[in-house]
Amino acid sequence: MNTNEIIRCDNLTRTFGKTKALDSVNLSVGRGRIVGLAAPNAAGKTTLIKILAGLLQPTAGSAMIDGELPGTYTKSITAYLPDRPCFPDWMNVQDSIDVYSDFFADFDALKAGEICRTLQLDRSAKIRTLSKGTKEKLHLMLVMSRKAQLYLLDEPLAGIDPAARDFMLHTIVAGYNEEGTVLISTHLITDVEKLLDEVIFLKEGQVVLHRAADEIREAEGKSVDELFREMFRFNAWKGDAEECSEN
Repeated sequence: MNTNEIIRCDNLTRTFGKTKALDSVNLSVGRGRIVGLAAPNAAGKTTLIKILAGLLQPTAGSAMIDGELPGTYTKSITAYLPDRPCFPDWMNVQDSIDVYSDFFADFDALKAGEICRTLQLDRSAKIRTLSKGTKEKLHLMLVMSRKAQLYLLDEPLAGIDPAARDFMLHTIVAGYNEEGTVLISTHLITDVEKLLDEVIFLKEGQVVLHRAADEIREAEGKSVDELFREMFRFNAWKGDAEECSEN
């Protein structure tokens, strides 16, 4: 086993009925990295993250974290931010902090308090009274207050207004364990590009690119966001052209 490897996928496949959400994904991600998982909607981002988080089982192939299949151990070293809030409405912000303190040995309550102040989260506020964006802030605060080996962030900026995104990005950078790895699922590459060490592009459940962000900028002479837009614009145009040629 490569001791610098935190994520490894071998021929990872997941189907839902006749649809392949992931199709023979082979992937290796090292430690101490901030990695962007970029794809259009319905390309397999959330499915991959849920498998790594231990919430879905592969149909075929395998996904491993720190050399182990997802399970009790991997959940103890993985901090997962879902694509939608999941705490009961009757809780308040402090209740959620208490839950994380009880469940995760690596949770830092002092750091949680600091992030609460940065994000202007009222600890006494009931979750049912929070806006969608504030709920996203709450969940990010909890996840980034852990000293995890792997952070799985599923669309962390999707429900956040543009004015608050810099706060959220600062929270990610300032909060994560620098010896750990952050995997950020997003289609808003322009917002997160400055954070990224490397990027993974998914298309129709397959990895079509996995490269260092600096390498892309140097070799391609364009930003990661520009390359992403170009690749997926071209694929969409090509598909339309092939369809027209058949008619």
